[in-house]
Order: sequence, then structure tokens, then C-alpha cells
Amino acid sequence: MFARDYWATAPLLTRAESLGGGYEDLFSADAVDELVSSRGVRTPFLRMAHEGSVLPAARFTAPGGYGAEVGDQVSSDKVLAEFAAGATIVLQGLHRLWPPLVDFTRSLVAEIGHPAQVNAYVTPPSSQGFDPHFDTHDVFVLQVAGQKHWRIHAPVHPDPLADQPWSGHADAVAEAATRPAVIDEVLRPGDALYLPRGWIHSATALGDTSIHLTVGMSAYTRADVVHALLDLVGDVPRLRGSLPLGVDVSDPDQLRGIVADVVADLTAALVGDDVPAARVSRALAGRFERDTRPEPVAPVRTLAAAATLSGGTTIRLRESLAVAVQRVGDRVRIAARGRAVTMPVEAEAALRVLAEGGPVRVGSLPGLDEASALVVARRLLREGFLVATE
Repeated sequence: MFARDYWATAPLLTRAESLGGGYEDLFSADAVDELVSSRGVRTPFLRMAHEGSVLPAARFTAPGGYGAEVGDQVSSDKVLAEFAAGATIVLQGLHRLWPPLVDFTRSLVAEIGHPAQVNAYVTPPSSQGFDPHFDTHDVFVLQVAGQKHWRIHAPVHPDPLADQPWSGHADAVAEAATRPAVIDEVLRPGDALYLPRGWIHSATALGDTSIHLTVGMSAYTRADVVHALLDLVGDVPRLRGSLPLGVDVSDPDQLRGIVADVVADLTAALVGDDVPAARVSRALAGRFERDTRPEPVAPVRTLAAAATLSGGTTIRLRESLAVAVQRVGDRVRIAARGRAVTMPVEAEAALRVLAEGGPVRVGSLPGLDEASALVVARRLLREGFLVATE
């Protein structure tokens, strides 16, 4: 139902009773204090805002001191002062910083097929962090602690692209925010709110400090497909041709026939075979690879596992690591994210089993005796394709 009726279409508020619990396993007030006070966080992983304005970094950062000579480490003293004065703490990039959210985001990305990020907003009582605005990405708001009053208004610029921020429509946004809201509700711990990109929103903390997570999803769009298709231009000789000598590009009448010919040639290049779909697939897959991260590896633990590997060790492919296994003559190649390992063809069955992602004991890899299986597994562990689970 969500994919059909709400995704990229309409906001949805879901109460905690329907979701079966809160978000304490992902984040908490203690996590905020730990990140601010003892993790050495630097900008831009933390910023602060007050009454709609982002504070200069100097207001909440300071040099790290002896042994950490950097000028933009978060100062817990300064953060406390600004927070007590009503400023909102924004912890950014938690999908790269806070372990439970690293794992959560990786699983979410695998499910939705679009890149995602996670920020936390920590707002003192009765304060508003940002004025009414819209985002250029879809968001899920997960209320962790406290209460926050949300007002949601219909878009003035539906489905904005990344280069079409709300500031380009500031007057229309401000005017829309004066109309009756589509959603005018208080979120409590465990509640979730989905907002497609472009929907105008603002929020005010009530009572105690409010903490919520914003899961931002940078959805791929039809515009992205168009951009990928335009890469075909370089493959079509007629589209590489020069315009006539002496053309006046400021004269629409002179360009009308040229534009019609170009559109016809481009259409012909896009119709009739599977090349366009393959080109779009490669372009979006490459972008997805750049924008997302597979399961992290632990260098010390991985080398120790490789050194003590046995036939009884259980190994598996790193989560969210898309690999390709290909026969190349009398060799077999496994590749992912710009890295490739080539092995004797006898390892093909083992590599294809590992590429399926499930756990497998080294000694049970098909097509290999135990000594050869140990060589294959050790190489793939060291190259970052596998992790040892025990």
C-alpha cells in the first residue's frame, strides 16, 4: 500500500501503536550527549540553527587542543550555551558515524533501492529550528524522544530536483505556510512521518527536549534517466555534427529546423534496441555505487581471521556488496566497486556460491579441496570481498 499510494505522492503519519515500538535501538538522548561530548565530532557532522538561521560554526566549535590541533572540533561547552539559548543541534551523516544507524541505513538502502542518509534534530523545549521549507529529497521522520508539532503544507513546486532548493521559491513557500495545513499533528516517541520531496514543513518542540531522526532518501528520478540517455549523443555521428557556418544562434527561426532534425536523430538513437536501457542501467548503477556503502570491514579482525582460517570457519560476502563473477578464458574473475580478483577457473563454482551472499563454511566451498578453498577464502578476505562470521 505504501509503495502504491504514498511513495513520492503524499505524506503519511503513522502512530507508534501501529509500528510496534520506539527507536531507542537506533538513537537516544545519551547518544546525543556522547557524540557532542566525547567523540571528537567536527563540522559538518554537527551544525546548529536558531529561529530559522544556521549559526556560524565558530559559535559551537573550538580548537581540539594538544594532540588534536584542528580548529573546528565541536565544543561541548559552546553547544550547551547555544542549546540552552534555544538553538537546535543537528547531527549530520549519522549513517556514517553512529554504528546502529550505519547498519540500519545499509539495510534500508538494500530494501528501497535509493541512497539514504540520516540526520538527528535535537530541539530544546518550545523552540523551532527552521522556518517552513521543503526538501529536495524524500524523508522519514522518526520521533525518538519528546514531542514535536508538525505542520505540513502542499507543494508549491512538486518533485523538486536537487538543484531546485526551496530558497528559489521562498515567497511562495511563506505564503503557502499561512494556509490550512494538510497535516497539523504532534509527533510522540515511536511515531513516524513520511514526506515526499517538495512538501512544505515546519516543526516546533513541545514540553521537553525533542529528538527526531530524519532519514533522507535521494530518490533517482526520470530526469536522471534523461541525463543518462543524453550520454548516447556521443555515439551518434549526426548528433556530433557541427551547426551550419554563419548560423545565428540568437534567431529561433534559424534554429527551428535544426532542433527538429536533432530531436528526430535523438529519437532514432533511443528506439529500436536495448542499448538505451543498458546505458541507463550502467549510469545509475555507477551512481548508486558512489552514493552508498557496503558493510564496513574491520581491518585488524579481518587480517587475524585470514591468518587463523580453517575449513570450519564460516565466511560470507559483505552485505550490500554487489559482485559480478565472469569466466575469462581459463580464469574466473570476481569484481565489485572497481576492484577485481582473478583466479583459476576451478574456483568458479565457489565464487558463484559466495556471490549469492549466504554464509558458508570454507571447507564446504564447491569444486575445491580444503587447501585450495583456504587459499581462495584468504585472498577474498584480504581483498575486502568477504567477512568471517566466526
